[in-house]
Amino acid sequence: MDSAGILVIDKPAGLTSHQVVGRVRRVLGTRKVGHAGTLDPMATGVLIVGVNRATRLLGHLALHDKEYRATIRLGRSTSTDDAEGEPTGGAPAGTLGADEIERAMAPLRGEIMQVPSTVSAIKVDGRRAYARARAGEEVQLAARPVRVTRFEATAVASSGDFCDVDVEVECSSGTYVRALARDLGATLGVGGHLTRLRRTRIGGYGLNSAIELDALEPTTPLMTMAAAARLSFPVVEVGPDEARDIGFGRSLAIDIPSSPTGVVGPEGDLLALYGVGGRPIAVLA
Repeated sequence: MDSAGILVIDKPAGLTSHQVVGRVRRVLGTRKVGHAGTLDPMATGVLIVGVNRATRLLGHLALHDKEYRATIRLGRSTSTDDAEGEPTGGAPAGTLGADEIERAMAPLRGEIMQVPSTVSAIKVDGRRAYARARAGEEVQLAARPVRVTRFEATAVASSGDFCDVDVEVECSSGTYVRALARDLGATLGVGGHLTRLRRTRIGGYGLNSAIELDALEPTTPLMTMAAAARLSFPVVEVGPDEARDIGFGRSLAIDIPSSPTGVVGPEGDLLALYGVGGRPIAVLA
């Protein structure tokens, strides 16, 4: 098995992303493992894991757009905007209809300003927002621009005072589906939170290429860094002279179509990521 590469894990419910990394470390027998794009313990689905040198790719892989399937419960707000939090209010939502829900969803699509959930991993004065919130501190996060390409209801079911809405979401990196649930409930005046979240895709990495964590073995093959780059960025191939320059961290006098672009050497290995103008972003060889 290659010593460096990418795994796409179908994260199970009940584990943090860090716990998944810990399991991968134990199974593969290496300490240098990381992940791209955190999933909460409640959430399941695509988690990109980098092993050894491939950890240097993770910050770039996490920036791709993402797809989710989720269930939003209307009729109650919670302290975490999901089912793990304490109730913080709400109003009966059992009589809401699909048309009314659709009208409330419409303003949450496109280029929007979104206030992240207070239990997000965003740092506030050096500490994660969720750590401050769980310590009882008041956390106020600024709205930031995100893009919600798709936010569609696929099923609506009412039970008593609650209305459960199954949704499919396609969005930019940095979008919080929990915040969409919160804001949908607020728009309707009934409160809302997530009860289910499954990430089905990050960029070119989907569930079809994911393995279950319990199926991971020491001999499980890793996706090569070059293959990962081809799923994620434009790629250019170079010869021995350019490969030598890359090893010294030099700029390249070749056409780099976008930032970042993967640079693959004569033996088929990913050597580096370069930016427009031929300047190195990360040397990986």
